[in-house]
Amino acid sequence: MSPRGRRRDEFQMVPDAHFTSYYGRPVVKAAPWTADIPAYLFLGGLAGGSSLLAAGAQATGRDSLRRTSRLGALVGISLSMAALVHDLGKPARFANMLRVAKPTSPMSVGTWVLTAYGPMAGLAGVAELRPFLPRSLRDGAVGRLLGAAGTPAGALAALAAPAVASYTAVLLSDTATPSWHEAHRELPFVFVGSAAAAAGGLGLLGASLHDAGPARRLAVGGALLELAAEHRMEQSMGLAAEPLRAGTPGRFMRASKALTAFGAVTAAVLGGRSRVAAGLAGAALMAGSACTRFGVFEAGQESARDPKYTVVPQRERLNARLGS
Repeated sequence: MSPRGRRRDEFQMVPDAHFTSYYGRPVVKAAPWTADIPAYLFLGGLAGGSSLLAAGAQATGRDSLRRTSRLGALVGISLSMAALVHDLGKPARFANMLRVAKPTSPMSVGTWVLTAYGPMAGLAGVAELRPFLPRSLRDGAVGRLLGAAGTPAGALAALAAPAVASYTAVLLSDTATPSWHEAHRELPFVFVGSAAAAAGGLGLLGASLHDAGPARRLAVGGALLELAAEHRMEQSMGLAAEPLRAGTPGRFMRASKALTAFGAVTAAVLGGRSRVAAGLAGAALMAGSACTRFGVFEAGQESARDPKYTVVPQRERLNARLGS
């Protein structure tokens, strides 16, 4: 047979190349963050959702729900800031970020949002401690000041709360980390739903059954939003969704879905009739929210370590562009 009649693959001298990486090194450097950061993500979301719930409880005269939510916001934002500062290494580094305001930077915007929100949420939370102060302080100028400041501080905290609950999703998806960046369309909805579920769960844990109705509805609504957005996110991410289903991130995400679904169903069916059921639902929702943040965080780190999650989608986009 003449060379002209031979099949093309008979002349192939070099096999098809399969990408590994350049000397086995990742293309994108994994973020140098530890477990402080997913804890910061969870606690900030819990604080933001709780401030919104507290404002609604204040407006409707639900004292136990207001108290639980304000104190939850105080503890949540305090621990969140502590985790962030611990990761930064020095408190001065957070203060240094306030030297500029850059609207195009999620980190800069988030720093200013936290700076505006934290003191208001803190003051509203401290106001709830007035009954536990010694009588001389409670009835004196300090007590009267706390009593007067609680409501306006809580309202101002509620205004900043949606940004506190959602900006961290923008912060993650604005990076080059594949599994974070590819989730940019749905991740804010996942984090907002997760924050609402956690805040509602805390309300179910701490408020009376009579006062917990808004917390129950917020918890169920947030859980449904989180689960729906997570499903949509995993469908739209393509290859970058793989880390969400495998290894440590996969275990976190499966636990998140199971706990969130259990908490939502229990809250909807039994949460208004049984204090024990309400507590179980609340604990499950908060644990599910925490697992969501840890799962998303770990998935991003895994995707940065494996170069295929960076290179393969780039090649697919390039081939699609050349073929069009």
